[in-house]
Amino acid sequence: MKFGIVGLGRMGGNLALQALEKNHEVVGYSRSEKKELADAGVAFVGSLDELVEALPPPRVVFLYVPAGEPTEQTVDGLGDHLQAGDVVVEAGNSHWEDSKRRYAKLRERGIHFLDCGTSGGVDGARRGACFMVGGDGEAFLLVKPVFEDLAVEDGCLHVGPAGSGHFVKLMHNMIEFGMVQAIGEGVELLMRSEYVLDMPALFHNWNHGSVIRGWLVELMEQGFREYGDLDSLESQVEDTGEQVWGVRYAMEKEVPIPLLAQAVWGFYESRDPDRPWAKAVAVMRHEYGDHPIKEK
Repeated sequence: MKFGIVGLGRMGGNLALQALEKNHEVVGYSRSEKKELADAGVAFVGSLDELVEALPPPRVVFLYVPAGEPTEQTVDGLGDHLQAGDVVVEAGNSHWEDSKRRYAKLRERGIHFLDCGTSGGVDGARRGACFMVGGDGEAFLLVKPVFEDLAVEDGCLHVGPAGSGHFVKLMHNMIEFGMVQAIGEGVELLMRSEYVLDMPALFHNWNHGSVIRGWLVELMEQGFREYGDLDSLESQVEDTGEQVWGVRYAMEKEVPIPLLAQAVWGFYESRDPDRPWAKAVAVMRHEYGDHPIKEK
């Protein structure tokens, strides 16, 4: 299939490379043309108008741009050029209520809108991601061949109506925050214990048969091998702000989420210097999502 991608950074760029390897054609629009992607076969254009003109109907355009105003402007811009039957796949981390509003706005023009949560980090984007998609079934079926090609086996699900894809992605991220917080606190306790431990070897051991084995444990092992005892790192964990949405929603629904809420408070606590647990969380987030990490 020939489709477009707006935003060719860490996620969009790696998905484009994967798509090209699987015999799709990708037309790209980004703030700047990236030589690696152009050399691989991405056909860069200079405007949203040119992007739309380069695609056959029904057009499919994926968005991988920051949530908020950048996404709003891009959706509005595409809405001015796309035609009835075309599909916008908003694959960032937008608030689900914003996605419902954008769906309704484009629907008035006959344009489909899918809100798509994407998980698996940068490596998943390159080798096989996990997609959770909200929106109309008709639109999902149009894009399903692309989703299935870019996902790991059983890694693509139409979860429900407009907004549901971004909602379940937020819940996924909240669970992720809780998991990395638990690992980070365990790291701090281990590092402050009376024992001199080989931390990479310990996490390697845990990832072979233990109850807590998994990708995050693997990434923590990688982080220790890359950054040693973490002393060269600052404690601050990058705060994207989206985690607050989950806490507010829980308060509105009167659902207690003490562990997940504590993980959110941990983002703020990480601003204090020299906390090993926060460094561990920052390392894991850097390893799976290429989130910024601060070195001293």
